[in-house]
Amino acid sequence: MRRDHEPSDGLHPLLADRFSPYRFDPSVTVDDRTLGLLLEAARWAPSAGNSQPWGFFACRPGEPDHERVVRHLAPSSARWATGAGLLVVTLTRRQVDESGLAYSEFADYDLGQSVAHMTVQAQAMGLSAHQFRAFDLEGLTKELGPAPGWFVVSMIALGKASDSPPEHRPRRPITDLLTAPWSPTPS
Repeated sequence: MRRDHEPSDGLHPLLADRFSPYRFDPSVTVDDRTLGLLLEAARWAPSAGNSQPWGFFACRPGEPDHERVVRHLAPSSARWATGAGLLVVTLTRRQVDESGLAYSEFADYDLGQSVAHMTVQAQAMGLSAHQFRAFDLEGLTKELGPAPGWFVVSMIALGKASDSPPEHRPRRPITDLLTAPWSPTPS
């Protein structure tokens, strides 16, 4: 009998085997070709009105920009994220410019789509991805200075996992996905 923490038969292995590692092999680098393919996967994600309101700031250990990002990691993520072969800061374009006029009300959702595409591409290439938000958002934003209308949202650590998926990976049951968002019907 399948349990809710086990993927259903027929789920694509790229999805079923995906996990967010807490240890990366620091000897495995992410070369330019691999980075290009990860960005290409993100580029082909769907977006509202084909607005593509996402952007990325990518850096690798040994590059000058890596320290600019690493210094803003929270201690909880610094313990493992610094060993990744690539750190990617994700940004979304929520406003047209400094006027505050909305660029796309779906910008954050669309960014999530592009990150999901990047994550699946990484998995297909034998890499793992760990998405996180444990960093100083204000400090990193000030450090990177995104253009008006652009906002830092999250980060992704990518590389070769040096740990294994946990034995127990809890997931909400499918029935909960269909019922949890709804208020009980009044009697």
